[in-house]
Amino acid sequence: MTDRPKTSSTSRSRRTAPEPAEDLTSVLSSKVVGQPNVINVIVPYIDMFQAGLAPENRPVGVFLLLGPTGTGKTRTVEALAEALHGSSKNLLKIDCGEFQMEHEVAKLIGAPPGYLGHRETQPMLSQQKLTAVTSDKSALSLVLFDEIEKAAPSLTRLLLGVLDRGILRLGDNSVVNFEKSLVFLTSNLGAKEMMREINPDFGFQSANAGPTRDELTQKLQNIALVAVRKKFSPEFVNRIDHVITYQPLNAESFSAIVDHEIDNLQSHVNTRLGARCFTVDVPFETRQWLIERGTSSEYGARELKRTIHKHLTQPLATMVAKNQVEASSKVRVELAPDHESLNLRVTSEGEAPVPSHPTVLLVDDNRDLLQFLERLMAESGWELLVAESASDARRVVSNRKPNAALLDYMLPDGNGVELAQQLRQSMPNLQVIMMTGSVLAPEEEAICEEHDFPVLRKPFLATDVMNQIRGRLAGRASAGR
Repeated sequence: MTDRPKTSSTSRSRRTAPEPAEDLTSVLSSKVVGQPNVINVIVPYIDMFQAGLAPENRPVGVFLLLGPTGTGKTRTVEALAEALHGSSKNLLKIDCGEFQMEHEVAKLIGAPPGYLGHRETQPMLSQQKLTAVTSDKSALSLVLFDEIEKAAPSLTRLLLGVLDRGILRLGDNSVVNFEKSLVFLTSNLGAKEMMREINPDFGFQSANAGPTRDELTQKLQNIALVAVRKKFSPEFVNRIDHVITYQPLNAESFSAIVDHEIDNLQSHVNTRLGARCFTVDVPFETRQWLIERGTSSEYGARELKRTIHKHLTQPLATMVAKNQVEASSKVRVELAPDHESLNLRVTSEGEAPVPSHPTVLLVDDNRDLLQFLERLMAESGWELLVAESASDARRVVSNRKPNAALLDYMLPDGNGVELAQQLRQSMPNLQVIMMTGSVLAPEEEAICEEHDFPVLRKPFLATDVMNQIRGRLAGRASAGR
C-alpha cells in the first residue's frame, strides 16, 4: 500500500518537471511559422514561471498580439497550449465579438446578488475554468481574449484589475486568481494600414524597390502602436507587458505551412480510421499548386487552409465514404492535365513513388560540402543530385529533372554562371542559386541579376541554403497570382 503513492508521486513529479527553454522554443518554432521574434518574447515568461520567479499579485505575462490576418496570432496561443499541456484545447478562449454590448459583459462574471439570474448564470471566467485548462504537465493556464477591439469598453475596464493585480471579482463576490496565467489579447487594430504598407498601390513606393524586411517590420510596429493608443486608455496599455506585431508571411513560410498541414491531415487519417488508415501521397508539384491557389498577402495562411480543405480533405472524405480506399493503400493527389484542379486516385501496387519534396542539383567539387548537404536534405525529405563538374551536372540532369540547382561559381571545367544559363534554357522553371567565395566579374553579376540567379556568399550556414531554396521554390509558385 505504501509503494503505490510513492510511485504515483514520482511519476507526477517527472511529468511536471519543466522543459528546457531551448526545447520549448524549438517546439513552438515548428508549430508557429515565420514569427521567431514572437516566440523569443513569450518563452522567457514561461521560464520565469517554471523557475518560481514569476511576479506576485499579477498574471505571469500579458501580451497584445497585433498584425495582419492569417499570420498566426491565435495559432501561437494554441501551439503554446499544445506544447505545455498536450492539446490546443487547453486554453480558456473568450471571443470578444460576443461582448459588443455593455450588458453582455455580465456573462463573464455572472449576475450579482439581487439581480435576476443570480446563482443561475455561470460566469465564463471562474477559478474552476482556469484550473480545468491546466494539466499534469504544467500548472500554467492560458487565457485568450480574441479580437479584443470588438468588445464593449466595460470589458477592458473589467480587465484592468486582472492585468494589474491578477484578481477578478465575480458577481457572487468570489475571487478568481490569475497569478498562474498567461493572458493574451489579439486584435486586428491597424491591419488595414499595415496592408497598405505591405502592398502599396500608388505613389513612389510602388514604383520603386520596396522596403527591406527590417524596415517593413519597424513600420508595421509603429502603425500597430499608434492604433493601440488610439483605441485603448493609457492605463490599459501600461498594464500590457508586450505589444507584439506579427509580420506578413513570406513564400518560405507558406511552403512550411503546406508541409505542416499535410502532415496534420495524415495524422488525422491515421488517428480517426485506425486499422483502416491509408497514406496520402502529395507530390511536390501538387504542394506548389496549393501554395499558388491558397496564399495571398491579404489573408495570409487562412486561404491556404481553406484551399487544402476544399481540394484535398473533402475529396478524400468522399472517397472514404464511398469505400473507394482500402486499408494500407496509397492515395496520390496529382495535378489535373489543365492544372486547374487536383485528381485523387489510389495507386497500383508497385507503382514508383513521386517525390513529395524538392529535388535539388548541387554542383561543387567540395566533397565534404556535398556529403554534409546530402545528409541535411535527406533529413528534411529532400533528394539531392550531386555533381563535381559542369559535365557531370549535364549528365545528371539528362536523367533527372531537379526543381532547383545550387551551383558553385568556380568549377573544374567552367564556371557556374555559364552552366546556370545552359540549365535554364533546357529547364525554364528551374530555380538557380549561385555559390561563391570570391567576387564575380561585373558582366557575370549582370547576368545573375538579369536571369534572377541569387548569389549566396561563402561561408554560409546550412539553414541559409535550405531557406533560400524553400523561398525560391515557393516564390515561383506564388508568382503567378
